[in-house]
Parts: sequence; C-alpha cells; structure tokens
Amino acid sequence: MKIKWINIRIILQLYLLVLVIFTIFRSILFFINVEKLNNISSSYNWIDIPLAFLMGIRFDIVISGYILLLPFLFLSVFYVIQKKSQILTGIIRLYSMMVFSLAFIICAIDIPYFNQFFNRFDISAFQWIDSPVFVLNMIIEEPAYWIISIPLIIILFLFYKGLGKILTFNISSNTPRKIYLRILISLIFATIIFIGIRGRVQKKSPIRVGTAYFSNNQFLNKLGLNPVFTLMNSYFDSQNQENRFVNLMDDKTAIKNVRANFNINNNDYANPIARKILADSINQKNYNVIIIIMESMSAEKMSRYGNKRKLTPFLDSITHKSYCFDNIYTAGIHTYNGVYSTLFSFPALFRQHPMKGVEMKQYNGISKTLKKQNYSTIYFTTHDGQFDNVKGFLKANNFDKVITQSDYPSDKIKSTLGVTDDYLFEFSIPILNDLHEKHEAFFAAFMTASDHGPYIIPDYFTPKSENEKDQIVEYADWSVRKFIKMASKQKWFSNTIFVFVADHGSVINTSYSIPLSYHHSPLIIYAPEIINDYKKFDCIGGQIDIYPTIMGILDQPYVNNTFGIDLLKETRPYIYFCADDKLGVLNKEYFLIIGKDIKGLYKYGNHDKTNYINEHKDIAELMEKYVNANMQSAQYVIKQNLQGKD
Repeated sequence: MKIKWINIRIILQLYLLVLVIFTIFRSILFFINVEKLNNISSSYNWIDIPLAFLMGIRFDIVISGYILLLPFLFLSVFYVIQKKSQILTGIIRLYSMMVFSLAFIICAIDIPYFNQFFNRFDISAFQWIDSPVFVLNMIIEEPAYWIISIPLIIILFLFYKGLGKILTFNISSNTPRKIYLRILISLIFATIIFIGIRGRVQKKSPIRVGTAYFSNNQFLNKLGLNPVFTLMNSYFDSQNQENRFVNLMDDKTAIKNVRANFNINNNDYANPIARKILADSINQKNYNVIIIIMESMSAEKMSRYGNKRKLTPFLDSITHKSYCFDNIYTAGIHTYNGVYSTLFSFPALFRQHPMKGVEMKQYNGISKTLKKQNYSTIYFTTHDGQFDNVKGFLKANNFDKVITQSDYPSDKIKSTLGVTDDYLFEFSIPILNDLHEKHEAFFAAFMTASDHGPYIIPDYFTPKSENEKDQIVEYADWSVRKFIKMASKQKWFSNTIFVFVADHGSVINTSYSIPLSYHHSPLIIYAPEIINDYKKFDCIGGQIDIYPTIMGILDQPYVNNTFGIDLLKETRPYIYFCADDKLGVLNKEYFLIIGKDIKGLYKYGNHDKTNYINEHKDIAELMEKYVNANMQSAQYVIKQNLQGKD
C-alpha cells in the first residue's frame, strides 16, 4: 500500500470498520425493540431515529478513539522515523483483535441485558460474578440470550478479514521528505483523536451519558449510547469512593429530616429512626402470614391497571376481595432489592448489594419481629440458595429454614432457575401443615421465578396467548391460583393473611428514563376469612411499607426501626426508588428523576414528557430533599450497624 500518511490512512480505515460494526449492533438492538416506538406513551418524531443513530456514532467514536489511540501513536513514531517493523504490524493486529473482540462481545451481551433492564450494559451486571456457573447456565438455557451469538460470530469473522486487509502496508513508501511535516500532520491527527475521545469541544464537560438524552422517547435516548462506554463509565463511578456509599447530604441533617417525617420526638433508642408502635387493643392477632414475591409481576401486566390481554385473571379477581393498594412501587430493579426491601423495609441504595459482604448484617425485619412472638419462619425459593447469597443472609436474619433447589427432587428441576412455580407451591403445602401442627403461627415468604428467562411452561398448563412472554405471565397467575386453591383446603387457611407483591416489574411503559412499569407493583393483602371490609387504597407507598402494614393488621406492639410505615394508618408525601445509578421520587402528581447527568420532573399520570423542573423548582427541591434524607439516613444506620438495634 504506497500511500502518503499511511499512519492516518490505517487508523481512518479501522475507525470506519469498527463504526460500521457498532452500528450493526445498534441496528439489531433497534429492530428487536422497535415495538417500543409504537408505545402510545412514548412519542417521537421520525427524525429522532436517524438522530439516535448519529448520536450513537458519537459515542462509538469515543470508544474507538480510546482503543485506536495507542496503535496510532506507535504507527506515527515508526512513520516519522521511517522504520520498517513486521513486529509492529503483528502487535497492532493482535491488539486490535483482542480489544475490539471484547468490545463487540460486550455489544452482543448488551442486547439481552437491555431487553431485561431497559438499561445499557454496565457494572451492575457483575453483581452476580460470584455465581458464574448459575448465570452461565441461565444464559445457555434461554435461547433469547444465546441466539445473539450467531451475528456475533459472523461479525467477528468479517472484522478479522477486514483487519487483515487494512494492516497490509509499507510504512516507508511515498512519504513526505521533510520530517517536521510528518510530525506536524501526525500531531494534528492525534489531536483530532483526542477530541473524538472527549466527545465534545465545549470546555466545561466531556461527553456524558446525559448527552444521549435528546428525545422524548427514552428508548431512542438509550439507543444512542455505546455499551462499552456505559460499562467503563459505571466502573469508574463505582471506583470513586464517594459513590461506594450514599453521599447525598450531611448525616445529621438527613436524620433530623427523617425523624421529623416520622414524627419521632424521643431519644429512647440507639437507632435514631426507631419508634415504638403500640397496639390498638389488647387482643393481638397471631395470624399466619404468607408473603408471595412474584418475579417481574409489574402492575401493568394486570387488567386492573389497563392491560387488555387478560393475563392475570386470578390476581385481578382477588383485588375485589382484599386490601388492594394501587400505587405501590418496588425499591429497585433487581430481585435481591425486592426480597431485601419487602422483608426488612430498607430502601435500595443505588448499586449496593445488601445481602452480600464479609459482614452479614442483622436487621429487625418482619422475620425477627414475628419470631419474638413465637412464629415459625421459613423462606421458599425455586433455585440455588447461594445465588445472591439469599440463604446465608436469611438464615442470619431469623429465618428458621430456607427451602432451595437442593431440597427438591432432582426430577423436578427444570432449569437453572430450579423448579416451576406451581411445584414450588405444591411442595410447600405439607411443610406449612407441619408448622401448623406445632400449634405455632408461621411466617412464610415465597420468591417465584417462572417469569424470568429461561421460561419454562409445563406441558400440563395450556395458555391462551401466543406470545411466550404473555404465556409465562398466565402461568404465573395460574400457579398462585393453584396455591390458594390448595391452601383453602388446609386447616390453617382461615387464619392466614396472604400478601402478593412483585420483586420488581418489567419494561412495558418507556415514557421516562426510569420506566415506571419496572417499579409499579401490585400489593394485594388477601385474607377471605379475616378481612371483610374490602378496600382499595390510592395512597402512595412501596415494598418498604409491607412489614409495618402487616404488623398493623396483626395489631401487635413492636419497635419499628425501618423506613416503612403502616399504610392503613399513616401516609407518606413521597415514595422513592433506585434504578442502579438513578433515583426516582413520586408524589400523587409528579415524578422526579435524578441521575448523574440528568434531572427531570414530569406529570406522570398522563405520561406527559414535558420536563417541569424549571417551572416547579420548589416542588423538585422538596422531593429531592426527602429522598436524599431517607437514602442518607439508611446508609448511616447501616454503616453504624444500627439496623438491627432498637
């Protein structure tokens, strides 16, 4: 290849090749999720689609620049001094193959990751790194996860072919005679690469995640991001000491605000948010309590909340025979968030994993409180108890027994996620009968798993829907119907409170950068022999309020040292939740989103995408102050190891 400026020509060709490949991956992501554009609440202009792809090229240039800068510097040195080197060619080829292959693999992984979380790939994905076999099996067993390997293999093959052609060159052929000219032009091009890496020419800030948010359509906003960029960005954020713990406001100020919100005036307890809850009567109830945490059961999957496909006939039917709370939100977007916040009434703190760590924290959750009242406590999950460290954590937090995959017959294990939902419930009945025969009340928590890939629909269940994801929702609903039917025949049924809630929701509505459908959860308290005054409640609340609300129904005195309230007797001005690196805060009218590079205030009731942050700064400030105080106080209590103390 006898061309002037061979160092620049090679890098430009590599840029073009990898930008095309990044665009192919972005196109695959777009076409797989194209239905999100037709979401009635996700408006967009047709011009936004090419703009999203152009935005994507900006982020792709950033990542490509990081990778290609080093090869360009080496090429330029050898070009300037006119030195031939076959070794250099081999090193650049090997380097490019290794680093870009990794980048393309991340792009491939990002596609199913985005479909699950409506977020581009980031450091949160590695929270399961201590369970690699579990995660690998889950991927292998779900075709939607591994089918992306087909285009990945084709793309890698074409990339290697193109790389081989580009790196066939003669570094000393037809070059300018004057060395200063070779140096000058090479430095100018290096400067252009640096500008590309920075992503912007403005002095104040380089390109950030928030730069991609140009449209009212949140899918198109996230489409423009590059998953290697989001992974790197989230990693460096996680290494920042300030980001490892919540650092939103001064601890003393935060605790003062939370105490005021909870009307705490005493200093009787070591835990600054602890408050004594008295019974209304002397006749405390020892009802059995069963909490069923349903995998991915977004409220938006139910007819009650507008779904037209009639996927949850059982859950919909019991909402009319229960205490039904219509404005309940999950604390986070991961199953461990749902288990932790439902059972222990502490909020999700960004990416922190509360059930892992060298020190096994002890909480005064519902398990400990009921155990003090001589309740038996048990937890049922379908899969391996080591995943998310759920067994160890719950055993350390007053669960007498944790039933996991190892307890089931081997022929009933259908996937990495263990047994099917209906078998989980079927298996539990004789165990619950045994607990009842001990003449003690019991508390049982269930974590279902069927509504998570790999999807397993038993042959004996016949769904009505054609779409697999709808079928699995039908099956999940049928499974809880089967459980209630089996339970109704047991002696303990008439003395039992059943609570239905989601661990988190699903990506159904994408009006905002935090999909509300991923947090909006049903909360149904069903006890046909106990609750006669069926009611629906419009108050806002969250998973963190379940424990205090149940204690209110049981009418038992206890010390509440959590961030939850009794929704039957108290109200909260806002509910808040985390989507890893972003915070969401809701009141009856407004939805505040707070992220590193974004902040917005929206009227979510009619999916209004107008940002009212400038018009209603006072409202946004109050909401932000509330969530910051609660998050900071939760962090303080945990760091001081006060969460298990009165």
